[in-house]
Amino acid sequence: MINISLETGLLLAGILFFMGFLGVMVRRNVIFMLMSVEVMLNAAGIAFVMAGSHWHQPDGQVMFIFILTMAAAEVSVGLAILLQLHKHYKSLDADAANKMKG
Repeated sequence: MINISLETGLLLAGILFFMGFLGVMVRRNVIFMLMSVEVMLNAAGIAFVMAGSHWHQPDGQVMFIFILTMAAAEVSVGLAILLQLHKHYKSLDADAANKMKG
């Protein structure tokens, strides 16, 4: 089994989080934005697992399970919103949603 240092794992998590953040900020397609949020959540999960592995504690893996649960809920709510957005505006562009009234 190959051991990865804490610095390398956190660097990977930071790069993935930054890529996800850029995807949310740059793209206007809602599907791409949801995928970018998932990348950011996975980066946070990697950071938790790496920290737990470094300190020989299972807490990081438990937090990753919570992150996966939250991501599943986020996907279901996000896809429901996405379907309603497409139904009303016939587009998946996030700029179309600024016409929504609440």
